Amino acid sequence: MSALTLTADCAGERADQFLARSVEGLTRSAAQRLLEQGLVTSGGKKLKKNARLEVGDPLEVALPEPEPLDVVPQDISLEIVYEDDDVVVVNKPVGMVVHPAPGHPDGTLVNALLYHCGKSLSGINGVLRPGIVHRIDRDTSGLIIVAKNDSAHLALATQLQDHTLARTYEAIAVGNLTEDSGTVDAPIARHKTDRKKMAVTAGGKRAVTHWRVLERYNGYTRVECQLETGRTHQIRVHMAYLHHPLLGDTVYGSKKPYPGLAGQCLHAKRLRFVHPTTGEPVVVECPLPEYFVNTIERLKKL
Repeated sequence: MSALTLTADCAGERADQFLARSVEGLTRSAAQRLLEQGLVTSGGKKLKKNARLEVGDPLEVALPEPEPLDVVPQDISLEIVYEDDDVVVVNKPVGMVVHPAPGHPDGTLVNALLYHCGKSLSGINGVLRPGIVHRIDRDTSGLIIVAKNDSAHLALATQLQDHTLARTYEAIAVGNLTEDSGTVDAPIARHKTDRKKMAVTAGGKRAVTHWRVLERYNGYTRVECQLETGRTHQIRVHMAYLHHPLLGDTVYGSKKPYPGLAGQCLHAKRLRFVHPTTGEPVVVECPLPEYFVNTIERLKKL
């Protein structure tokens, strides 16, 4: 049995909601199934899916045996920047989808990880997302951390929830930001009319992005973004909310693609986490990819 300890921001939250947001990739329906099967307890008492949680409640999650895996391992080249018995950190290229989904049955990061790691991936997120602790968009490049066992997965999921797993990105924003740094604290939820998009919405989940200017160009700004929370499309939504959408983002910015970019100019360059076994801090970084460097050189000439 693996345990999670709740923190102050979950006071009064439903058990299924807490599980869904605490374990990246775990849907609310999947969390409800765990609760319905009696696999989630607090102090030895089985919880109902609509149970309200209190600060400091011990939450025990008994994980069932993983289902037979239908995803096929594929010999796809991966850039491994860190690996040990518990975790692997990959520098994901632009264009690679993280896990199989409708329209992307294979060729994903998960297919590649299954070939690279074999059976050494956590089973918490089910058969389509083994090992996946957090995600980045298909057209976002950079670092993603993967758990090789359930214990590591739960530890990293807890760090995501209490912000000790820190993620730093670089991006190119359209326009000139007037300040040198700032913080966006604006809730994000699914867009009311376009279900493929997210939006800053009253009543959404709290989302906090810290940003600072790295370099200014003629009509564009290179920024570093530090995630305090990890909502879907958070940086893209927050920068658009500031009226400075990311260069190349045809969902939240201009509908016209930018030459040389497959999507938004956004790169996850640094991860900082506490190792789930040793307890030691780990910092992993990767350089800007070629597409990003080429875009910078092009903007400098404007």
